[in-house]
Amino acid sequence: MQDKITKLFKAIADPTRRDIFHALVIATSALSITQISNQFEMTRQGVTKHIKTLQEAGLVHIVAYGRERFCNADPKPLKEVDKWLKFYSQFWDSKLSALEDYLDSKEG
Repeated sequence: MQDKITKLFKAIADPTRRDIFHALVIATSALSITQISNQFEMTRQGVTKHIKTLQEAGLVHIVAYGRERFCNADPKPLKEVDKWLKFYSQFWDSKLSALEDYLDSKEG
């Protein structure tokens, strides 16, 4: 479980990977690595490395057609991050409620 979360956080930690993932999410169809590379000021090889990290986290699926490779985004694995964050949000909620109660008691 932790390994999956670690891979997801690694994948979304980099702004370029987030931008690539976002481009794939909003695309109406699969994008070739060439199409993705054309959207970024880096080499195709650099984009391919970012896509590989996204693929290892399960956020991108790659299908080969002839010599070209096409990528599709899969946002479902991000639910794991959401679950992880929700567990910790309960602590923030209780701390904020306690702070609110404290501040309310000081006003009166």
